[in-house]
Amino acid sequence: MMIDSLKSHLPLQNFQTITPFNKGWSDDRKFIVVTVDNKYLLRVGDINNKNRYIQHARLLEQAAENGLPTHRLIAHGSLLADTHYFLLLGWLAGDDAEDVITSFSQAEQYNLGLEAGKILKVIHNFKPVSASSESWAKRFNRKIDRKIEMYENCELKYENGHLLQDVVSKYRHLLENKKVVQHHGDFHIGNMLIDENDKLHIIDFDRYDTGEPYEEFNRITWCASLSPAFASGRIDGYFNNDVPDEFWELLLLYISSNMLSSLPWAIPFGDKEITTMRKSYAEILDWYDDFIRVVPNWYKIY
Repeated sequence: MMIDSLKSHLPLQNFQTITPFNKGWSDDRKFIVVTVDNKYLLRVGDINNKNRYIQHARLLEQAAENGLPTHRLIAHGSLLADTHYFLLLGWLAGDDAEDVITSFSQAEQYNLGLEAGKILKVIHNFKPVSASSESWAKRFNRKIDRKIEMYENCELKYENGHLLQDVVSKYRHLLENKKVVQHHGDFHIGNMLIDENDKLHIIDFDRYDTGEPYEEFNRITWCASLSPAFASGRIDGYFNNDVPDEFWELLLLYISSNMLSSLPWAIPFGDKEITTMRKSYAEILDWYDDFIRVVPNWYKIY
């Protein structure tokens, strides 16, 4: 019924097919729309999230203005008797970067990471589409406290999990007096495509938020697990090969605080996710030599 209704609301003609597209973790419904001439990605959500969709559209407009490789915004607006809101995007053809990254040479993986880092730097110069009057230190320290409480109340614990709290205590003072910028919100290799010309594209701006710039690297663990060369390139591309010492300390703070809440988060999803988080923590301990080092051992210039 929804698919039939969509046809009369979308600013398109000559429809061929509209099919559900269930990939990803977002809460909205996604569809592949094919017309005689083109292919599109349609995202549809509850009208109560209208402002989020409008802000998402503004980010895509800024991406286009800056020439960033991502979905092209075609249209957005309310539909289905004003019960839903939609974003209609140009289709991006390509392979999921996480699936194909290891098919490239180490140098090529590193260069793709360089591109990702440069793109992230541009995003951080966007005009924020939302803002908070609260300082970053207050915002993130509250988040840290909540994550510590989650871990302490969790029935399960990491082996040597106390080291996480030691790291957080050691570096959380660095949160003071930090600027806040626009974030992509979920910037990692799982939200990137590589097209037939080996060009990198960024997708899924829907989890956007604002925050301290380096916090956007908190999911680089996913990149490093798949491709240390890509992860290294991400950092070098962002900093133009001049990485400040404070970045490594803040990165360690953000990764450690994430790990504190990851195990409690995994419990409702069962043993598979619990095992995944335990393996992730063991991997992080190896990268940082039980947090004796601040720069992870996977980082190098390829």
